Amino acid sequence: MQTAPTDIDLWNVFKQGNKESFAILFRRFYPLLIQYGGKLCPDVNQVEDDIQELFFDLWQSRSDIQVHSVKAYLLKALKYKIFKTHRNKINTRLMQVTEDMMFEISHENFLIKKNDDEQRSARIIDALRQLSSRQREIIYLKLFQGLTYEELTDVMQINYQVARNLFYEAIKSLRKALS
Repeated sequence: MQTAPTDIDLWNVFKQGNKESFAILFRRFYPLLIQYGGKLCPDVNQVEDDIQELFFDLWQSRSDIQVHSVKAYLLKALKYKIFKTHRNKINTRLMQVTEDMMFEISHENFLIKKNDDEQRSARIIDALRQLSSRQREIIYLKLFQGLTYEELTDVMQINYQVARNLFYEAIKSLRKALS
């Protein structure tokens, strides 16, 4: 029985120009990138274009890229690509208005992760809405995407201790809102 190659193994083979490894990475991370991109940008077509452009850029510069976590690298790269696209298309004020709405956890996603108790789910969703956008983002990345603190520091551009403190404060705020 053969085990599937790890993300890093695929990445290293892709860096040598292997198209099959590149295709596997694309298929493996596309659903995650679409989901995360949808939290950052409401235009699904734009997110799909940004993902395509991201992978095109990766192929063009594959020999220069060193990563420790493929997942964290791709999430961070997509975030920058989307923000760059939006910076060119809409004004900063609109981005600030939508920032608070970026990381709302949908009722459907939450129900999949938790039990079907609607009353409890509604309380938790209300508690999540009381968090800042950065707190919602770290909750989403840590709990729903399973990123480590090291990966969070890379994606969110914060240091390790700030990531731990931000997550702790988000959990503390959720507990307070739920009690």
